[in-house]
Order: sequence, then structure tokens, then C-alpha cells
Amino acid sequence: MAAAGPAAAQTTADLAGAPEMGMDARINAAIGPLADAFAGIIFYSVPVMGTDLPLIVVWLITAALFFTVYFGFINFRGFGHALRLVRGDYEDPNDRGEVSHFQALTAALSGTVGLGNIAGVAIAVSLGGPGATFWMILAGLLGMTSKFTECTLGVKYRRVNADGTVSGGPMYYLSQGLAERGMGGLGRFLAVFFAIMCVGGSLGGGNMFQINQAFQQFVNVTGGDASPLAGRGWIFGLVAAVLVGIVIIGGIRSIVRVTEKVVPFMCGLYVLAGLVVILVHWAEIPAAFGAIITGAFSPEGVAGGFVGVLIQGFRRAAFSNEAGIGSAAIAHSAVRTKEPVTEGYVALLEPFVDTVIVCTVTALVIVITGTYGTPGTDGVSLTSQAFGSTIGWFPYVLAVAVILFAFSTMISWSYYGLKSWTYLFGETRAADVSFKLLFCVFVVIGSSLQLGAVVDFSDAMIFAMSLPNLIGLYLLAPVVRRELANYRAKLRSGEIRAHGHAPPAGAAVRR
Repeated sequence: MAAAGPAAAQTTADLAGAPEMGMDARINAAIGPLADAFAGIIFYSVPVMGTDLPLIVVWLITAALFFTVYFGFINFRGFGHALRLVRGDYEDPNDRGEVSHFQALTAALSGTVGLGNIAGVAIAVSLGGPGATFWMILAGLLGMTSKFTECTLGVKYRRVNADGTVSGGPMYYLSQGLAERGMGGLGRFLAVFFAIMCVGGSLGGGNMFQINQAFQQFVNVTGGDASPLAGRGWIFGLVAAVLVGIVIIGGIRSIVRVTEKVVPFMCGLYVLAGLVVILVHWAEIPAAFGAIITGAFSPEGVAGGFVGVLIQGFRRAAFSNEAGIGSAAIAHSAVRTKEPVTEGYVALLEPFVDTVIVCTVTALVIVITGTYGTPGTDGVSLTSQAFGSTIGWFPYVLAVAVILFAFSTMISWSYYGLKSWTYLFGETRAADVSFKLLFCVFVVIGSSLQLGAVVDFSDAMIFAMSLPNLIGLYLLAPVVRRELANYRAKLRSGEIRAHGHAPPAGAAVRR
């Protein structure tokens, strides 16, 4: 998912001197100081060799590196088994849960694959040069293990309700898992903090920012200021709210029926367009890879030199795949399985698809076409220009991709917000319906108003989710290691077999 970026709102002082203030300006004026203060804490940066290093990136990448080593490079060693699980080789329809491994993966991917893969990568390459691509890929590979850890815990400590629905995620493994280790008070505090941040993040960055960007892209390809919807964002938002409402009213089962079709289609469409551009410029491929490798370790060329390039790559990967944030564990917890580690394996594919494949395709297109040095162009416009230099009609494809990315992100984040909301207010019908209605109202608000400060505040809340989540992951890592050891022992003994076949009754089980 794309981070909203710097505040787009006017300052309070500017607004105070304005003769008239619209509703969005008033809201920005009211929340601006709080948003700036909170975002300043969460995204606090320290100067390193001429460039700013956000400490939240250090927090996320350090955890990813720790878990990669702690679990013996499971991100590489478990890749093949993860693919077999997604393919359904070990699927058992009788296991408790609501969705298949593949459906859980697409639901989580729909929440991360978005504008960050299009606009954010362009910004990283513009600021860090081609070498940022190398560090982005490395950070994506490390992030696979963070996803493995949090999603294993999500399934282990999930709650299966009386009606068969599932509630899971950091709220539950923080409260229950830490209680098992004698830290119940800390666990409850971290769980509530996470849930509050998640609700705020889902309404802002996971909703308003997405629909606002989708509307802007729609207006751009339908005539700009001459578009029939120019200045009528509420109409676009109303239609989107109805579509979102139709999907989310049925819960996770309804959501995955959409994501299992939309996610492969939109990723496939985008990657295919990227491959077309890359193949058209096949003669420049060696030079592009040379620029990426050389730029990754170059001491000069961008602000901060080698460190500056590394920071841009790590920052984009961390902000795109959300490994360590904890959001994906909420979706993965709904999977049908009796072995928590199986969903950990499946989840490690998520940063690979999001960062190593989709983000890398964007970066390669920008590098191979040489557009990253274009003055005054960045974000979506730079990506559009890079693709458009080879595929003239690509801006229309990009508009479709942005809208699909935004829609799929919204429906996934509606589920994340809902589960956090019901954790705080109870698993009741009233809590369920009230949040879904609130979410749809925010779709209309996000498309019709420019709420820069609100979205910046929400963005900070999303990354604040990593603070309690990673504390819990560090403390519960031994639990995950035991689950992994037990699961591997069952695979070796034949107790767990492909296609869910168990050993015949009375058969000896090897130990």
C-alpha cells in the first residue's frame, strides 16, 4: 500500500488568514497540529551522511533481518513448500477456518499491492538512483520472514466464533500469547494500542487516500478539468461506496471471492505491460542491471552516497509490503488449517510478489527507459511516462490498475479495521454493521474532500502498528520456532501428507 506522503494540507496559520474555508480546509486546520506531531514521532528521522533515515525503517528492517537468521533463512528454504501449500496440495476442506491458502494470500496481497508499487518505487529510484532497486529487493526478501512469523502467530492464537467465522491477528496473539508468558498486562495494552491504530489506519490510508487517488486518476484519463466528474468526487465516491459495501457485507468469504480474481488479474496485467517494455528495450537490459548493481554500492551520485541509496531502497520496500506491520496476519488468520505454520509459509510469498516482483518490474521499466532523471517528474507521472514511452496507451492501463489497486486495498483494509473494531467493542452484530457503514461513509468523504492532514495522521497510525506488533513478535519468536519444529517433524514422519492424506489406520509412524 502506498504511504500518503507529506502533508498536502495548508498550515493552520495560512487557513486562519483565508477569507473562506471549505469543509476540508476546516478539518485540516483542526487536525493538522495533532497529525504533524504524531507523524513527527512515528516518522522521526536522523541525518546519516547527508540524507534522512526514518527510524521506523530501521525498526522494520532490523526485525526482518533478525527473524531471517533466527528461523534459519526460512524465506528461502521454505519457498517451494509455500508454493505447494498455495496450490492446495495439503488442503483439507474439513479444517476449521473460512478461506483457502490461496484466498488468504490474495486478500493480504490486495492490501499491500497498490500505489506504493507504482508511485513509491518511482520516487525511490528518482532519489536513490537505479541502485535503490537492489536494496529494495533485499529488503523484500528479508521481509518475507517477518510475514512468516506474524501470520503463524495469527493462526495459532485466532478465535473461531460460534458461527464459524474467525477473528485473529496481532490483537489476539499479543493479548493471549503474552499472557501465556506471564505478561498479560503488557499484552492487553499492546493489543488495544494496535487495534486503535489499525482502525484509524483503515479509515485513512486504507480508505480515503486510496479512493482519492483513484478518483484523481479517473479524472485525468477522462478529460482532466473537462471530465464530466471534475469537481464531483462525491458521485465517484458514492458509486465506489456501494460497490465496496456489496463486497464487505459478506465478510472475509465475500472479500476473497473478489480478491482471488482481481489480484491475479491486476498484478498479471501490470507485470505483463512491464515485461513488454523491458523486452522492447532488450538491448539495454545488461546496462540496466549494471547500473543497478553499480549504483547499489556507489559512494557518489545521490544524496548520502551508498547509505542514501540503501535507505531509499529499504524505505520503499518497508513502506510497500508492510512486513512487520501486522495487518496481513488478520487476513491470514481466517485460513482453513489446523497447522499454524502452514499459513506462515504461505504468507512469506507476499513480500516476494509485492516487492521482489511488482516493485522490481516498476523499477526496471523506469531504469531501462532512462526516464528516472527527468526533471520535475516523479511518482505516478514518472511511472506513466516510463511505460508510455513504449506503450502509448499505457496511461489508460495505469488508470485501470490504480482503480483496481485502490478498490482491492479498500476491501482488505475494511476487514482489518473491522476485526480491530470488534476486538475493541465486541463481536456483536451492531459493532459489525456500524463499522461497515462508517467505512462506506469514509469512502465518499475521501473522494470528495482533500484531507491531507487526516491521511497523514492515518499513515502514521499504520506504521505505529509495527511498534506493538514487533515487540510481540520478538517475545513470541520461541513459540513460532516450536511450531515450525513440530510441523517439520510431522512432515518427516508422514503424519502430514500432500492432499491431506493421513497414514492408514494402524500404520507405523516413523519418528
